[in-house]
This record gives sequence, structure tokens and C-alpha cells, in this order.
Amino acid sequence: MKRILVTGGAGFIGSHTVDLLLQRGYQIRVLDLLTPPVHLNGELPDYFPPEAEFLLGDVRDKSIWERALKGVDAVFHLAAYQDYLPDFSKFFHVNVVGTALLYEVIVEQKLPIQKIVVASSQAAYGEGKYECLADGVQYPLPRPTAQLDQQDWEPHCPVCGQGMQWLPTDESRVTPHNSYSMSKYNEEMIALVLGRRYEIPSVAMRYSIVQGARQSFRNAYSGVLRIFAMQVLGGQHPTAYEDGEQVRDYVYVGDVAKANLLVLQDACVDYQALNVGGGRPVTVNEFARGMAQAAGKPELTPVSIGEYRFGDTRHILSDVSKLQSLGWQPLESVEQSAQEYLDWISEQAGFEDYASHAREYMQAVGTLRGGS
Repeated sequence: MKRILVTGGAGFIGSHTVDLLLQRGYQIRVLDLLTPPVHLNGELPDYFPPEAEFLLGDVRDKSIWERALKGVDAVFHLAAYQDYLPDFSKFFHVNVVGTALLYEVIVEQKLPIQKIVVASSQAAYGEGKYECLADGVQYPLPRPTAQLDQQDWEPHCPVCGQGMQWLPTDESRVTPHNSYSMSKYNEEMIALVLGRRYEIPSVAMRYSIVQGARQSFRNAYSGVLRIFAMQVLGGQHPTAYEDGEQVRDYVYVGDVAKANLLVLQDACVDYQALNVGGGRPVTVNEFARGMAQAAGKPELTPVSIGEYRFGDTRHILSDVSKLQSLGWQPLESVEQSAQEYLDWISEQAGFEDYASHAREYMQAVGTLRGGS
């Protein structure tokens, strides 16, 4: 494999993957629409490498796929719509239709693609895996709104109604609970089912919460890295949803790029989905304290007022043993990725507090609820 197409290659995970591919000697073509809020005025970011070929286009446009796939040997399909807003159809238009068109063009034109790596998400697991002392392993449904309005945050056993202990979640079972996670799982199904049927080696990567430099600070609707960074740099206490004790799984973007290249070169994972996580449970409050410490403002401790995001997961940690069996390890710590992000955004022109506006908008559309 010599020439690689990376969709979304001007974005966060995509750009780090492009950098690593170039270091390994691959020829790169990037397909990206350069849409706001990540990109302003349709301009390439300053970190985009001049040696990479760039093609402006929308993954929902079949003719763009026909141009982008000419002469390439493999594809990283990382372009996606990701947000926390209730524009349900857009998730499926971009994520599902775009992926279907990728395989449609390859099959129609009998293109000799040797590998496709598709970006999926840990969100496909919903609430993930738990254990009830009385009823064993459970995969609970989303917590009811009435429960959350009472600030009763922990999932209850669907059999006996008692509390449960969260467990690391492996790849064996998915229970997507929102439009984004459903679209990513549909994307997986297209890749793995059609890939096997038409003998197009394909892998789906279920990324946990990916962090590091180049993650757009303009999209504050999702991601505590961006929200907490804006708040602590502005001298505000970081605001945690629920009680801040929810467990999260953070992974450094450089480790994700290495995982991407590993599966590109390894045929033993073809037609499989793989977790890509940090391997370490971290509560939101712990992360907030670490962010304040990294910014030199340890006095800015996290606060919670009982607000919650509708459809949020309580606890989730991905079991990454399958990927580790291939020789991959998450090497960078949560603290290091937070420090890298703070250093990066401090140098960015146009940085400001987008978090306050995002919070007001999420309240207006019903995504952010509750509060004392």
C-alpha cells in the first residue's frame, strides 16, 4: 500500500493520522469539507502538511468519492458529524450515507482497495456493561428522565432495581442510545458486513474520548476537555454535569493514530470492531481537578448543580485487551494530553469562551436539563 485516502484528514484525529502516515512514507490524499465550527471560512488549518494532496468535498456526494478513490490503495474513513444536539437526521445523512457511498463506489467500479479503517465510537455501547450482585451481568437501558430529575444518577438493575457496579466493556455487545451512536454503529455494519461480502478488508475502530492538541475549541457542545479548558483559563470553576462522579475513558490522540496504523497493516483484525481506549477509569471531577492543576489554578475546583445532559452515559470504560494483544498500548496519560491541549489553545488566535453560549443553547433545545 502506497497511497492512502484520509477523509476528515484536516480535522482532529484525521490530521494526527495523516502526520503519522507521512512519517511512515505513505502518499496521502485528504478529503474534507472544512465545515464550521471546526474550520472557519473554509480554510485549511495551519498544521495541514503541504506534502499531502487536498480535495475539498462532501462525503454525501458520490461524484466526490469517485474522484477521491482514484488510484488509492487504502482508506481511513474518519469524516463524521459529531455533536450533542437534536438534529437527528444529519447524523445519518453524513455518517451512514457517506459510508454507504464509499462502499458503493468501490463495488461499482471494482476498485482494488486493500483496506478500509472506519471510525466508530465507544458511544455504541450506551450505558455499557454492569454487574448486579443478585442478577449478574446486565446491559441497562438509558436512565429514565424521571430518575435523573430526582438526581438519582446511578443505573439500576433492570431485573431487581438495585444498584450495580460498572465493568469494563468489551466489543461483544452494543446498545446505542442516541442518534450519534446509532449512526456510528450503522457505519460499522456497512463496513464489516459489506466489506466481508465484497472482500474489501475493513476494520471499525470504536474510539473512546480522544484528547489532545487540534481538538476544536469552537465546538463546546461536547467534550469536557474543551469546556473545562475554557472555564479554567477564564478563571471559572469547571462545571461538571450530574455530580461529576461519572467514570470516563480518555485516550490520547497520538495513541489513537498509532492504533489506526497498526490495524492498517494487520490482516488478522479484518472484519472486526476494536476498542481504542485509555485503559484507565477517570471521573469527570478528577479530570476537572487535573485540568485546573495543569493551568496553574488548583483553587478552581469542580462544581455541580445537578444539571444533566439528556441521553448521557453514566459510566463507561472500554476493555482494550483485543487491541493490546496486537502489541498496542495507550502510552500517554490523561494529565499529559490535558497539558498539551492547554498549551495548544493558548497559542490559537480567536480563542474565547464558547462554553457559556453552548450551555445556553443546549438548555434552549432541551439537551441540558435539571439543576438546583
